[in-house]
Amino acid sequence: MYAVIKTGGKQYRVEEDQIIKVELLGDVGSSVNLSPVMIVDGDSVFATPAELAGSKVTAEIIAEGRGKKINGFTYKNKSNQRRRWGHRQNYNEIKITSITKD
Repeated sequence: MYAVIKTGGKQYRVEEDQIIKVELLGDVGSSVNLSPVMIVDGDSVFATPAELAGSKVTAEIIAEGRGKKINGFTYKNKSNQRRRWGHRQNYNEIKITSITKD
């Protein structure tokens, strides 16, 4: 059985005991409930809001981290305007503990 969850504006395909990196959700050691977009159990697919009512995916936050640095540079031609910038995205590592359907 697997589920598709939505968090941080992205969707992830998850199974139990899987570890994924998502945008910040909370403190390390806390548990979070994520709402599924779709659940697949063998040949059964649950995707409508009526079928997913009461379903949830539970995960535990196990670590925090920062992603790879992204360097950017902008300039305007013939006017001596230059700007350098960088960014590192913060993330949480979560472990999917259970997928329940109702």
